Amino acid sequence: MRSVEEALAAILATARPTRSEILPLDRCAGRVPADRRVTAAVDVPPFDNSSMDGFALRAADAPGELRLVGEVAAGVAALPALEAGTVVRIMTGAPMPPGADSVAPLEVVTESEGVVRVPAVERGAHVRPAGGDTRAGDVVELTPAPLSAAGVAVLASLGVGELEVHRRPRVAILSTGDELRAPGEPLGPGQIYDANSFSLAAAVLEAGGVPVELPRAPDDEEEIERILAAAAGEADVIVASGGVSVGRYDHVRTVLERAGSLDFWRIRVQPGKPLAFGSIHGRPVIGVPGNPVSALVTFELFVRPLLRAMLGLAGTGRVTLRAVAGERIGKDLERRAYLRVVLRREGDGFVAAPAGGQGSNQLRPLAAGNALLVVPEGEAAAEPGSTYDALLIGELER
Repeated sequence: MRSVEEALAAILATARPTRSEILPLDRCAGRVPADRRVTAAVDVPPFDNSSMDGFALRAADAPGELRLVGEVAAGVAALPALEAGTVVRIMTGAPMPPGADSVAPLEVVTESEGVVRVPAVERGAHVRPAGGDTRAGDVVELTPAPLSAAGVAVLASLGVGELEVHRRPRVAILSTGDELRAPGEPLGPGQIYDANSFSLAAAVLEAGGVPVELPRAPDDEEEIERILAAAAGEADVIVASGGVSVGRYDHVRTVLERAGSLDFWRIRVQPGKPLAFGSIHGRPVIGVPGNPVSALVTFELFVRPLLRAMLGLAGTGRVTLRAVAGERIGKDLERRAYLRVVLRREGDGFVAAPAGGQGSNQLRPLAAGNALLVVPEGEAAAEPGSTYDALLIGELER
């Protein structure tokens, strides 16, 4: 069996960046820029402007009673000139009139019959200078992450109307098993609802990919090969759940060995030991276990980093914290365990409590938990008072 690091390194070695595409800016939120360096074509802001509703004036004229000679609203082109002893009413965002160097906010002045009484004002008060955020010609470095709302705002302020971004990886999802039925259908004897197709599609979306739905495959080797071969023509990556262990009807691994290639199929991880990795028709195939918790945990550890690498991003995009185990949680001695826990802040640190049962078929604890507590190989349990890494996969409780 391979270690987590060995398996991940083999999978990431196959990562190839997706081609780029140009999209209008209003469709770029959450997308990964293909080039993170943008040269500013204009100053931001492009002119000195007021940060407050108030009165534009010369600081040297304050304190005093000044004559009101005009008004400036945002977006005006013609600006009244400001002479000594005068003020101009100004709105937030409006350009500063010639001669003015400061703004007195409305709440600190009094106005009567065209005369404005102002207190002392510091030169430059409440004025946003041209280029105060960005100068024309500056190179703006976007963060190595999916574009946030703030990132979109920066680009819009620079006048960027479209952006070159990485195409989202297309991930074909194959769920195998004669017993599977779609949610909403009546169940017959020995049948269960297919959770993996839906959970893995959601995980692909969350990781920045596009799920490609495949028909559920029966436990038939020829049909699985046909579906995988077709999927290789329309997807960048194929994720198959089930059929990767040693059972008589585990055909995914067999198909990879015969019709493609199989790099490995077992790893020292709990849950998720029977993880297969190979290719078919040049497309990487990751076969995750059929148990729904194992499928999602191995997706988190291996598929998510692969999709991010294809988008030009490093790591999992998850935060790892150090946490103290609040109680004993048993595990397999020889495998690294990813235990489903609820992480809570206590004092200056974090404490992890089991979110429920740790069986690989028990989905509710995975949904109820917010972290995976990582307990290394060679330990039989997470021991109370011991500290471990915790991979944050949900919101921290307050």
